[in-house]
Amino acid sequence: MNSPQRVCRQCGHALSQYNPDNRCASCSRASATSQVPDRAWRDEDVQRALSTWDFGMLLKVVRRRAGLSQKTVQTLTGLTQSFISDLENGNRQLGGRDSIIDLLTGLGLPADLRPLLLVPLARADTQRRSETSDPSLPWTTARMVASLETAVGGAMNTFTRRSAIAALSGAGLGQFLLQSAIAPTEAIAATSHDGIRVSTPLLNSLQATTDALRMADASQGSGKLAATARTHLTVLLRMLKDGTFDEATGRRLAAVTADTAIQAGWYLFDSGAHAAAQDLLRGALRAAHASGDPRLRAGALSFLAIHSYSVGDPRDAITAARVARQGITGQDSPSLHAMLLTRQARGHARLREDRQARAALEEAEALCAAGAGEDDPHWLYWINRGEIRGQAGSCYLDLGHPAEAAQAFAAARGELGADDIRTRAQFLSRAATAQMRAGDADAGCATGHEVLTLVTGVQSARLDENLGSMLAELRRFGSAPAAAELHERGLAVMKDRAA
Repeated sequence: MNSPQRVCRQCGHALSQYNPDNRCASCSRASATSQVPDRAWRDEDVQRALSTWDFGMLLKVVRRRAGLSQKTVQTLTGLTQSFISDLENGNRQLGGRDSIIDLLTGLGLPADLRPLLLVPLARADTQRRSETSDPSLPWTTARMVASLETAVGGAMNTFTRRSAIAALSGAGLGQFLLQSAIAPTEAIAATSHDGIRVSTPLLNSLQATTDALRMADASQGSGKLAATARTHLTVLLRMLKDGTFDEATGRRLAAVTADTAIQAGWYLFDSGAHAAAQDLLRGALRAAHASGDPRLRAGALSFLAIHSYSVGDPRDAITAARVARQGITGQDSPSLHAMLLTRQARGHARLREDRQARAALEEAEALCAAGAGEDDPHWLYWINRGEIRGQAGSCYLDLGHPAEAAQAFAAARGELGADDIRTRAQFLSRAATAQMRAGDADAGCATGHEVLTLVTGVQSARLDENLGSMLAELRRFGSAPAAAELHERGLAVMKDRAA
């Protein structure tokens, strides 16, 4: 990585590699007056191009039907005029999810035409999706195992067509989230009487392995753990298929499987394998449902919420958090509720819903102050006021309030656990970004140097993204000595991390 990720000067979001402007497509569109009329989208050639992912032909036909110039399309989408010309002439292709989203969102793709983007996937993957992903089918143990086996065997790609459409079509995930709240929990019966007997000591050992991986993630990051977690999950799936156990043991086996699948999905997400992560988290939600433990179901939903507000539809994050909270209404678990509220707040913040985000954060802070309840799960040990305030800082950054974000991160600093190095580095990198965005170069550079010292040995694609955003903020300070020094050191660190 030779240069940091550029960010929009107005909202701070990452800029597409094809966008030479200093504003993202959304901010550019705010001042644009032209738009694509609905009649242009109803053209047969336009819809054929959508269903075949021929974005060059799509752009050419839509632009002509709408009577728009390439310069206007540049304003709407954030793509350069030369790139638009090359794309229409078949000389260039869109290079990733962000560029596709910039193009289709900028042009105003109607919601009812989004399913056309799924046509290529439907042709290649009909049986797999119908058997393991259709939320309307019964949530059986066999389907849960099948979905997780498919997810574990999936490629760890950071970009596929499936990941590209995750943010463009959230209807399927939304239905899946809602179905998890109403699907009946079926009995878990051993299918084999000749396999290994699943005992309580064995389950204790398997759970201890999952817990140990969770603790390692906090200090080392996900990069070193994803493959190990997937192997551990494979062992659990084999026991579900071939083990011998009674109903109560089967429920606990499903619980350990769910916890492990949640962690494996998180490690993949933190590594940048977003599509594979969502597949695992969907399977984890099925396993949590089979366990009968609403707290585990809430845990799976919380990570699906992170996925949604980070790389998908923020509205799905809000739905996931609300469904999870409804499921634990009868539990004495203030910490779990507080964590879910921060997920909901992040979704609201990404949608620029200031009032709703602040209300969720205020409630989370109050619940966290009440302390852990009797039903708060053991895996939620990391929730404290530092986590809540750090999430508040991230919300304020998304809402466009960098000074307020810097104050929240400053309040979080003293509350964060010393051993939770990855989270500390994440929050501090965002704190440096907030300080610089608020105009305090000296404080931002000092925090930035602290972050660069922390990140040694921590492997996390998400952390790399935050570091890139932090270094990009230095450009506003030109050649000031403090900024130049941090920038030079940061580039060296990022080069080492990329290697």
